[in-house]
Amino acid sequence: MPESVSPASALPMLILRVLQTGGLHGYAIAQRIHLLSSEVLAVEEGLLYPTLQKMLLKDWVEAEWGISETNRRVRFYRMTAKGRQQLKRELVSYDRVNQAIRDILRTA
Repeated sequence: MPESVSPASALPMLILRVLQTGGLHGYAIAQRIHLLSSEVLAVEEGLLYPTLQKMLLKDWVEAEWGISETNRRVRFYRMTAKGRQQLKRELVSYDRVNQAIRDILRTA
């Protein structure tokens, strides 16, 4: 059974990383995260779309309407220059926190 993305604050970083290779619609973003995590992580729609909306407002992503592979009208999201800068900040912060957790687990 896939785990929900936790903490939720990691979701914008994961979305930006997935969008680094090109634009995708919401469902494809969730599927890509699921596949790249070896099917460990699952992104629920109730978390994905509000996160994408917040990212739009922060200008980390931009969106345009298009037609999906299944002939449905969907929004395609692309990372912006601000999004690329934010991804760099997120990765540095993640590395710092991840190292701190490993330090605690190793020494406690």
